[in-house]
Amino acid sequence: MTEYKGQVAAPEFPANADWLNTDRPLTLADLRGKVVLLDFWTYCCINCIHVIPDLKRLEAKYADELVVIGVHSAKFTAESETDNIRQAILRYEIEHPVINDRNMILWREYGIRAWPSFVLIDPAGKLVGYASGENVYDMFDPAIANVIEVFGEKGLIERGPLELVLERDRAPRSMLSFPGKVLADAASGQLFIADSNHNRIVVVSLDGSTVEAVIGGPGAGFTDGDFESARFNHPQGMALRGSGDGTTLYVADTENHAIRKVDFETKTVRTIAGTGTQARRFNVDGPGTTTALNSPWDLVLHDGTLYVAMAGSHQLWKLDLASGEVAPHAGSGREDRTDGPLGSAALAQPSGLTTDGEKLYFADSEVSAIRSADLDASGRVATIVGGELFKFGDVDGKGLRVRLQHPLGVAYFDGTLYVADTYNNKIKRVSIADRTSETFLGTGKGGFKDGDEALFDEPGGLSVADGKLYVADTNNHVIRVADLETRRVETLEIKDSEMLWPEPDMPEEVTATELAAQSVPPGEVTLVISLKLPGSHKLTAGAPTQIVLRSADGKVLTLDGKTELTLTQPTFPIEVPVAAAEGTASVQISYAIYFCEDSLQSLCYFDAGALALPVTVGGDGGDGLSVRLEVADPNRDPR
Repeated sequence: MTEYKGQVAAPEFPANADWLNTDRPLTLADLRGKVVLLDFWTYCCINCIHVIPDLKRLEAKYADELVVIGVHSAKFTAESETDNIRQAILRYEIEHPVINDRNMILWREYGIRAWPSFVLIDPAGKLVGYASGENVYDMFDPAIANVIEVFGEKGLIERGPLELVLERDRAPRSMLSFPGKVLADAASGQLFIADSNHNRIVVVSLDGSTVEAVIGGPGAGFTDGDFESARFNHPQGMALRGSGDGTTLYVADTENHAIRKVDFETKTVRTIAGTGTQARRFNVDGPGTTTALNSPWDLVLHDGTLYVAMAGSHQLWKLDLASGEVAPHAGSGREDRTDGPLGSAALAQPSGLTTDGEKLYFADSEVSAIRSADLDASGRVATIVGGELFKFGDVDGKGLRVRLQHPLGVAYFDGTLYVADTYNNKIKRVSIADRTSETFLGTGKGGFKDGDEALFDEPGGLSVADGKLYVADTNNHVIRVADLETRRVETLEIKDSEMLWPEPDMPEEVTATELAAQSVPPGEVTLVISLKLPGSHKLTAGAPTQIVLRSADGKVLTLDGKTELTLTQPTFPIEVPVAAAEGTASVQISYAIYFCEDSLQSLCYFDAGALALPVTVGGDGGDGLSVRLEVADPNRDPR
């Protein structure tokens, strides 16, 4: 055991800061007796994303002693907004408290210089150590264990998990969850959607009228096999080869650090590159299935070669589909915006990729630029529009004077690049020949609105087919469709979508809330169940709303001739014929209800519960039974 005595008190959290994943502001004084690990992060940063699994490992291992606090110190302007951080917390499934350090107060007080950085604080509130970079588990596991041992022997550890109210507990559900990329194919009339947080690929017709396939999901994993058993981990970009039953879809399985091949003839998924673990070294090429990759984010196919936007290593890679060999194509691995020969150019988290058949074009997100790379190995990288690592904004114009803000998507069509200017909530149109950029869609304000003045919320992926631009509107959990001529935007309505919704969690074990007893005469009566939803909400079309009715005594009450009746996607009010014989019984009503705002059908809330209705048959009573289900307003903050 190593003895030490902390000398320097850790700076306290500032007052009046916004907190997330907790029902109250926290102070270091509140956390006396806990080991505290501060994670300084910003949600655009690929390195910050990489450390999340390590933080989860530490939180699981030291669940009773350790508290991780995310200190969100924003790089980009959009990232300083608390609501945007909330969306990032949901997208990256973060389960520890997060403070919005929008004014960089903690950043300065702790002397932080880079994302991600970490500070370890002992149970007495004193500083233990500091480190930056990835591989946080190996860096801090021994130190945390040592601090717990030292303070545990002195009886100074406050054991037991911190009680939290997580953002996910009050977040709505959605048919799609943070869709990252889309791929529209005019030849087959299909749209491929990377339903990233549902860990699956959804295939629908271009008009949304049919759901044609669901591949993988719902949970994250790294499993090859048929469409139902295969598992992905937050997939992003896709590339298509062939058509009809012979179609092959290639998928950037981002958080598995792998490239997957979806074969529509055999209806199977197979890994063709990556090992499932993140590459720790740069420029290590070799056979695809034995070579580690680093957060592949987007794909494009050209002449038998699959090109990869390798966000994690700040490079473009290439996978020869004939030989199976994978290797870097452009970028030295250094994060910057440096033009020049392919091998010595510097890239910065490329996250969107497209081609005109002559060059590759990519959204270089951390330098907020749109750049090109030659296909020929002797070629160069050049910047079309955009800035530097810390030069960003929302300025249309020409060349290096253009300002974007963390663009994630790019699609080529007819000499033009359409760009998802993600943190500006816009779609830009970039002329390759003139090196100019102009706003094509969006006002810059985040939100949801169709029509001629559409609003988006951090759009991430784009694809063009049949004169329409398909947009993965990530934080709105929908696919938007824009007419390239009129610029009018509509939300894609996916019909026959029941299979896309998660199965309802019917409350079978919970204690039912008992209602006031009702009486009816013997004979045929009717049970009427009505529903009251809050405000401007409605039942979500296509979602598996379900009501399960059970009679506690089938000799007294039968429900439409049965003792148990399941109603899926019912229309309210529900009328159920009941045969009643003299005696006493009860009807248990279990419900799982999906409902949404009138203005955003795909984003829905969920309520479940159980009610028990005592019934006396005989004597005085009404001529029927009635129950009213009343759902609380989901926009009321329970905290």
